[in-house]
Amino acid sequence: MSGTAGHPSPTRAWEGGTHDARPCRGLESARVCAPTRKISLVLADDHRVVRAGLRLLLERVEEFEVVAEAGDAGEALEPARGADVLLLDLNMPGRPLEVLAELAGSSPGPAVVVLTMEDDPAFARRALDAGARGYLLKRSAEEGLVDAVRAVVRGEVYVGHDVAAALAGRSEASPADDLTPRETEVLRLIARGETNAEIAAELELSVRTVETHRTRIQQKLGLAGRPELVGYALERRLI
Repeated sequence: MSGTAGHPSPTRAWEGGTHDARPCRGLESARVCAPTRKISLVLADDHRVVRAGLRLLLERVEEFEVVAEAGDAGEALEPARGADVLLLDLNMPGRPLEVLAELAGSSPGPAVVVLTMEDDPAFARRALDAGARGYLLKRSAEEGLVDAVRAVVRGEVYVGHDVAAALAGRSEASPADDLTPRETEVLRLIARGETNAEIAAELELSVRTVETHRTRIQQKLGLAGRPELVGYALERRLI
């Protein structure tokens, strides 16, 4: 999946990639708001050379700052609690999937981007269902990592194109499906990471109506859960 977008009500409001609880107003709207601090990142990978390469890649970006590294997922837990983004390999010591689930359930907590060699869609589904906000293959890191970090900080879901195609389980050349305009809009918001309650508020619908739309979308597309819906929406460029 390529970058996805969303505006679920994140606990942080970001302007121009910087942390600021207030939107730009007045004369500020005509220029980029001055940054108040950098986006903090924690790297969790059991290969030192991989961490070194990721640090070099990320710190080329002015608004990024790597604040901690860990070769064990458990060791990354505490520093990640105070960071904006955790880059996490799930094939490493320290029960990384449990760390992911714990951080995803905390508030406030970091947005977790899984950075892995695993291109199996079942592996991606498991990570996204556990609460990952991003999923990117290491072979695509040079092209997609910066976009992934920026996307998840904005409250969006980001999945690399190659994994998105596998999750969608169909090609871009397949015929259009018969979703109604309302179902298409609900699908777009699901893929952006919004909850049923957030979608209901945005579209001025009841939560039950949103749930009904979601069920019909899954039935029409033959998709089983949110990761597959995200993959489908990305492949169809709905977000």
